[in-house]
Amino acid sequence: MKPESHITPNLNRDLESVQIMIARMGGLVEAAIMDAARSLETHDDELANAVLKGDRSIDALEEQINAETARLIALHAPAAADLRTALTAIKIAAALERCGDYAKNLAKRSTVLSKMPAVGNSAGLIRRMARAVQQQLKNVLDAYVKGDADLAERVRQTDHDIDQMYNSLFREFLAHMMEDPRNISTCLHLHFIAKNIERMGDHASGIAEQVIYLTTGTLPVDDRPKADNTSITSVSADREIAWRPLNAP
Repeated sequence: MKPESHITPNLNRDLESVQIMIARMGGLVEAAIMDAARSLETHDDELANAVLKGDRSIDALEEQINAETARLIALHAPAAADLRTALTAIKIAAALERCGDYAKNLAKRSTVLSKMPAVGNSAGLIRRMARAVQQQLKNVLDAYVKGDADLAERVRQTDHDIDQMYNSLFREFLAHMMEDPRNISTCLHLHFIAKNIERMGDHASGIAEQVIYLTTGTLPVDDRPKADNTSITSVSADREIAWRPLNAP
């Protein structure tokens, strides 16, 4: 359910205009994520370069959203739920812009990796992870447009699944590097890509929290579910991947 509002027709029109721009920006980000992942898997440098160029449109939309939101705040002096709607738009646009930057980084590395030998099915697994994050963004933007806090909370809970995918990829990259040192350079690039996608998932969860705040007036009180175990990964003497706390003896 959308928050109660006391808006004038003109403010309503302006807020809807901002919402439309956010939806458009989200669509561009979703496409950039999948195009960048596809360029990695298919070694399509032309597609990767299109993602790099397309990031300018994403940045321009964020600037436009910020300017329009600042204008409507100055013009209409919204209060309560209306002000919350305006401020949430700025935060969501910032999160989408960061996701666009991560997609751009993925595209940059895909042009480098296209000249390197493939390592297993890593590119396909990364595309699967990217698809999961793209679906996160789609769902959370739907929740934003509909004012659906329950859907936003479901998106927030899926962050755990993205972390699990990242953990699996991290372990696979370690295994490939231990099997053959010639894989190290490729796997490092792939790891940075996987980490960028994991961070996109974090931003999708952050947007979900903003949607919950927008519709209920309060942020979630419980911590976001996380399952990133890579900070406690170690490699034992027999070259098996093991998990232990960082402060373990």
